[in-house]
Amino acid sequence: MGRTIAVSGSASGIGKTLAELLRKQGDEVVGVDLRDAEVCADLSTAEGRMQAVAEVLERSGGALDGAVACAGVTGPTPLTVQVNYFGAVALLDGLRPALAEAEAPRAAVVGSISGTQPVDDAVLRACLEGDEPAALAAADRVLAAKQGNRLYPSSKSALAQWLRRVSVTPEWAGAGIPLNAVAPGVVRTPMSAPLFEDEKMFKIMNEAVPMPLNGYADAIVIAEALAWLVSPANSHMAGQVIYVDGGAEATLRGPSVF
Repeated sequence: MGRTIAVSGSASGIGKTLAELLRKQGDEVVGVDLRDAEVCADLSTAEGRMQAVAEVLERSGGALDGAVACAGVTGPTPLTVQVNYFGAVALLDGLRPALAEAEAPRAAVVGSISGTQPVDDAVLRACLEGDEPAALAAADRVLAAKQGNRLYPSSKSALAQWLRRVSVTPEWAGAGIPLNAVAPGVVRTPMSAPLFEDEKMFKIMNEAVPMPLNGYADAIVIAEALAWLVSPANSHMAGQVIYVDGGAEATLRGPSVF
């Protein structure tokens, strides 16, 4: 019998590929995105997050077998912090009670290799304290200092640290809900296409994210990993950030980090 799984960012990229994969496996997917989804909501706002949770709960009947936070944006803008961190956390927190009602619930988020790169401490701290106004104020200061390239890593680092902290709590592990992340390297999606088309950015990307194993990944590679994380087979993995990155993390951080 198929399971019911919520997937944010289901209209494009990794989220769309994951939704298609799950449906082929016989699962019912409740997609969440700005448009072209079962639930159309803006995860950059508090109102949109509440709407997304409410509509997913209505469609799932209050019991959900899985939830995957795929929705994300890049670029030097506070929107990166709003969607990548606060949107993902609010969605998963809001759906957690419905997950706890399922027989074998699973949850996952999409992190990033960029979460290992330099971050802005003020943005990171405000995210982990759950203070969105402070995080956005800090993001504005980062932009004013012309360090906007730190916002995406900050959002993904905060998300990974949130996951590590809450995954082993009574609310998640204690309720039988494995919560984990896939952290991709460079993935070929519509969002990353401009990087491949810009010769200068392509060179920077190669240097920042070296991928010695099979090079850049297609979205299906990440989707397959996420599908396993939210499958019944994953019964004992909690708080893990799995780098599906062609060896980039091991190359950049070396053998002493594991």
